Amino acid sequence: MANPSLLILAGDGIGPEVMAEVKKLISWFDAKGIVSFDVSEGLVGGCSYDAHGTPLTDETMARAQEADAVLLGAVGGPKYDKLDFSVKPERGLLRLRKEMDLFSNLRPAQCFDALADFSSLKREVVAGLDILIVRELTSGVYFGEPRGIFMEGNERVGINTQRYTESEIARVARSAFELARKRSNKLCSMEKANVMESGILWREVVQEIHDKEYPDVALTHMYADNGAMQLCRWPKQFDVIVTDNLFGDVLSDMAAMLTGSLGMLPSASLGLPQTNGRPKALYEPVHGSAPDITGQGKANPIASILSFAMALRYSFSLGDEATRVEKAVEKVLADGVRTADLMGPDGGSPVSTTQMGDAIIAAMEASL
Repeated sequence: MANPSLLILAGDGIGPEVMAEVKKLISWFDAKGIVSFDVSEGLVGGCSYDAHGTPLTDETMARAQEADAVLLGAVGGPKYDKLDFSVKPERGLLRLRKEMDLFSNLRPAQCFDALADFSSLKREVVAGLDILIVRELTSGVYFGEPRGIFMEGNERVGINTQRYTESEIARVARSAFELARKRSNKLCSMEKANVMESGILWREVVQEIHDKEYPDVALTHMYADNGAMQLCRWPKQFDVIVTDNLFGDVLSDMAAMLTGSLGMLPSASLGLPQTNGRPKALYEPVHGSAPDITGQGKANPIASILSFAMALRYSFSLGDEATRVEKAVEKVLADGVRTADLMGPDGGSPVSTTQMGDAIIAAMEASL
């Protein structure tokens, strides 16, 4: 039987640096005879534009469609700010999400005990935090038509359209209900049904799916602005949150900072199961390309490593191996190993990107 395939798109900025640590972990699993992957690499974002004049070539898009999972680093940087919108680095990532139909974006926010004092919130508010935000990823205001900047009279007007169909809402709702069943059987749906028709439809469809298919899951509804406030007030009241593309983007970044650092948060973007039973899938850290620290060895690779752990769990049904990775990260943090973004006010000597990756590999070794 052929090995499962991974396409690595390291991208721009710190993407190649953090992805190098993921590749060491992939090699570790292979060397131990636990699981072997057929790994290939490609370009996305600014580096693809530099090489090919487009943020994602048709050939790389086709390879992503064929791969069992895609691992992505980061895209973008200030050198591309003046490019036409159609060829900005981020368009490559949006094309991957859209053409692979990756409608369900999973963004966990877990606060490791060793970092509870690093959050801007009090320890008792964030210690033990473990929530999951499910963000609809392929529709809504980021993709709706009409869109653009147009002349209206003697001034410009910017237009983006919030648009959702029942089926688009239903499938991400089902994804969230299924995940809730595997956790605490509790789901909160967030929208703005008080002022947006798309929010009214969202609430109605989620409620209908609940009543017909998931009556065992405790479902609540909350306006997204109140949800943002509640995430800051007492985040542990939540377990799984499902929301639309725009609100999910904002709320998941807010939840990320509850844990102490954006450099800690992974994500998975999943589509429908294929004939082999695996969903189309792309895994990436929540953080960006961080051009201010690129090439300095300061980047935190943990979010990319935890994204790979999510790939093990959701694409390859290797839950025990995913847990092994997560426990190794937890052990390293408990031992006080820190990259620069995790250094508290007391200072200390941060480790480099490579040293953090090596420490996690050492913890994996010790776990055998």
